[in-house]
Amino acid sequence: MSVYPSDRLFEEVAYVAYHFHWSLDEILDLEHPVRQRFVAEIAKINQRLSEERE
Repeated sequence: MSVYPSDRLFEEVAYVAYHFHWSLDEILDLEHPVRQRFVAEIAKINQRLSEERE
């Protein structure tokens, strides 16, 4: 069994909470792959917005 690094978990939770304003419980209830997908999608949105400002 592998353990997910706690620092990375905190980063993911903070990132999703900041952008979606979801509660800690809502974010932690997500399956790990689903949470990672939300993180990736938020990152793509942020990248696209950043490129549009340039």
